[in-house]
Amino acid sequence: MYCMSIHIMASAALGVGLIVGLFFLYWKFWFLRDPERVIPSGDVIVSPADGTVLQIIPFDVENDGERAEWKKGGLGHIQTSLSEICTEGYIVSIFMSPFAVHFNRAPIAGTVIRQQHMPGKFLPAYQYPLSLIENEKNEITLRGDALTVKVIQVAGFLVRQIQSFVHVNDRLEKGQRLGLINFGSQCSLILPKKNITLTVKKGDTVYGGSSILATCLP
Repeated sequence: MYCMSIHIMASAALGVGLIVGLFFLYWKFWFLRDPERVIPSGDVIVSPADGTVLQIIPFDVENDGERAEWKKGGLGHIQTSLSEICTEGYIVSIFMSPFAVHFNRAPIAGTVIRQQHMPGKFLPAYQYPLSLIENEKNEITLRGDALTVKVIQVAGFLVRQIQSFVHVNDRLEKGQRLGLINFGSQCSLILPKKNITLTVKKGDTVYGGSSILATCLP
């Protein structure tokens, strides 16, 4: 009986070690992969992330209010201010599965005029279901020559870790890497409605830096 217990413990330890080892290999060689991308030229807005277009939400500050709140894919919700970007526009949310590339890229060329990091938290139960979980997020506002956009990096509620590679006043090129989100997460883009035409729809697969989300009208 004693020998059997030792054998069971050894097998369990071996199993745990195998799982940890496989997770490390996944993390090092798959999750943190960072492929080069061909960045489209011209007056286009590219995707800030790899993943699936989860939702496209039109907004009008005059009718809907200055702040927007929408449900995150999975658990949690996202809130942000809108008027600093535009009075009418779109919220394009991209779901990043644990198997997607998790490096984020600048959707346009421009200057970082604002960055705000907000740690996640669990809210009172009476605010369920929309606001029970508030996910960690990092907002980067980027001002280009013709328009201003906001990239919102959103982490999962279990693993909350967002890395930003940029600072206020940094000048970014279109498609330049601006951050990394760990594990299953979401990236949302706030962009103006005026003088742009969306080229994606809900359910489309997009790739950070190379997929065109919208074209800018002359």
